[in-house]
Amino acid sequence: MGSNAESLDRLLPPVGTRRSPRRRTTSQCKSEPPLLRTSKRTIYTAGRPPWYNEHGTQSKEAFAIGLGGGSASGKTTVARMIIEALDVPWVVLLSMDSFYKVLTTQQQEQAAHNNFNFDHPDAFDFDLIVSTLKKLKQGKSVKVPVYDFTTHSRKKDWKTLYGANVIIFEGIMAFADKTLLELLDMKIFVDTDSDIRLVRRLRRDISERGRDIEGVIKQYNKFVKPAFDQYIQPTMRVADIVVPWGSGNTVAIDLIVQHMHSQLEERKLRWDMAALASAHQCHPLPRTLSVLKSTPQVRGMHTIIRDKETSRDEFIFYSKRLMRLLIEHALSFLPFQDCVVQTPQGQDYAGKCYAGKQITGVSILRAGETMEPALRAVCKDVRIGTILIQTNQLTGEPELHYLRLPKDISDDHVILMDCTVSTGAAAMMAVRVLLDHDVPEDKIFLLSLLMAEMGVHSVAYAFPRVRIITTAVDKRVNDLFRIIPGIGNFGDRYFGTDAAPDGSDEEEVACTS
Repeated sequence: MGSNAESLDRLLPPVGTRRSPRRRTTSQCKSEPPLLRTSKRTIYTAGRPPWYNEHGTQSKEAFAIGLGGGSASGKTTVARMIIEALDVPWVVLLSMDSFYKVLTTQQQEQAAHNNFNFDHPDAFDFDLIVSTLKKLKQGKSVKVPVYDFTTHSRKKDWKTLYGANVIIFEGIMAFADKTLLELLDMKIFVDTDSDIRLVRRLRRDISERGRDIEGVIKQYNKFVKPAFDQYIQPTMRVADIVVPWGSGNTVAIDLIVQHMHSQLEERKLRWDMAALASAHQCHPLPRTLSVLKSTPQVRGMHTIIRDKETSRDEFIFYSKRLMRLLIEHALSFLPFQDCVVQTPQGQDYAGKCYAGKQITGVSILRAGETMEPALRAVCKDVRIGTILIQTNQLTGEPELHYLRLPKDISDDHVILMDCTVSTGAAAMMAVRVLLDHDVPEDKIFLLSLLMAEMGVHSVAYAFPRVRIITTAVDKRVNDLFRIIPGIGNFGDRYFGTDAAPDGSDEEEVACTS
């Protein structure tokens, strides 16, 4: 089988030594890391970009590009070249290959003998494609099936994708559905010679999908070529741009990129820190905020952890004490209902019991994870999730880089933990991610040892039903959005790591521990 694939390589025309070989697995719907490395930078193809406004909603929909063309025409390669040329940090690659319908037993048998037509419009689940693309354009999370071409079936585990600045949807039938066409902002048809497409398909199906050469040719003559002539080639007329010779046409690709730059500039999908900073002016602190009563004991512990001369051991000890008090205070806001139990003396006791399903803690790494032991100490069998959010040093935008949430979290009361909240940027993104996973807004409790008024207002303004709970609120942030008088970089002081050069607060430069 390997020799067949190698001999087919000689039939392909050269496309330049600098270009990497074509890989169909570039689509993020398949088993790929959540990024795309180019010669100049890394582009994230998973995770949630922060392009929503100070109201916590999306300003404008993402820019969706459709790439159509025959099987093995080079659609994925063209998509990669476009992404490399664009100055866009967040891209979602959505492959139509993920949306083949589930086959019946009879169809499975036909597919095993190369007698099922995968190149017909009826082979695709267009309803699922349309609903998925709509959600992605709105910035919502989606579950995308993963198709196994060896067994002709969907895998059990689906992938989670989020919206992005740009969504690239590629597939042979990308322009075959009217509703789908209306969702695409730009339609590109990749036109490649049929002989080249056949050779590419032979190489791919033999080396990557375990097929034999006779079966591939049989399927091509019986289904692929007729389907191209009947269903795919006619869609060329609805394309905004036709790219002859596929990835070899660098002039056409450069023109496409120039047009997209102008379109994206008009949309300005950027995080607006100024809007967040001004949203709270002249407003009293929100009713959803609860501050732990400032008793002499609480104020004394704050004095210790705020003192720059405090040793690391004392800082950790008194931080843990405050965390325990904070979480005990937060639990009083959970829903409780009346219940009656019988005491050992045989008497009834009218008490209270938790009225929810269960409690889940979600820590914003890395400082938030220091609050997990306190939560576990007071909540038996609590489930824990983690979120890693980092600030892009070039744009100032918070970016989601890692996410691990328990299953069925939408039914839980979620305690979201971060030790300091200054601007509220990371907290807002974390709340937005929970909402994307269908956690009701009024079931989210944001806990922090110290918050700035700006962060409180930003979160409350965007998400007015989120409960905000802290041990203290400082009035100011400086020009670098650091809490004043503040506590310093909580993570560095707790873990004993070196402080960032600008003395940044933990929320603004999140790091892995």
